[in-house]
Amino acid sequence: MEDIANRISKILEYYNLNAAAFADKIGVQRSGLSHILTGRNKPSLDFIIKITDAFKSVDLNWLVYGTGDFPKQEETSKPKIADVKNTTSPTPSTSVSVEKPDSKLPANINSNVIKIIIFYDDGTFAEFAPK
Repeated sequence: MEDIANRISKILEYYNLNAAAFADKIGVQRSGLSHILTGRNKPSLDFIIKITDAFKSVDLNWLVYGTGDFPKQEETSKPKIADVKNTTSPTPSTSVSVEKPDSKLPANINSNVIKIIIFYDDGTFAEFAPK
């Protein structure tokens, strides 16, 4: 099993950094990094967090346990609409004007609106229904 010192070495290689530049970037003493890379010392939690803060492509699980990917696969930032659970309906902050849509609906449609759903860019939604 690969140890954490080898994974830190992979980070150095990936970013084309020497040990001194890496230590400066994460804000630790060069000698401390040297001791970790040679296996003399194990990294502290503070040391590990400094790495993941300075290098966003380093996955914490990969660094500590060797599981996952390096560089970290980017996750989608917005949730899928189906995954969002709406427990309260927010009040819309702007008024909405309803016009006859220019769609391919039949001209003789005789229907009433039963529900309006508004999707917000943060992944939430609100439902409005006539009373």
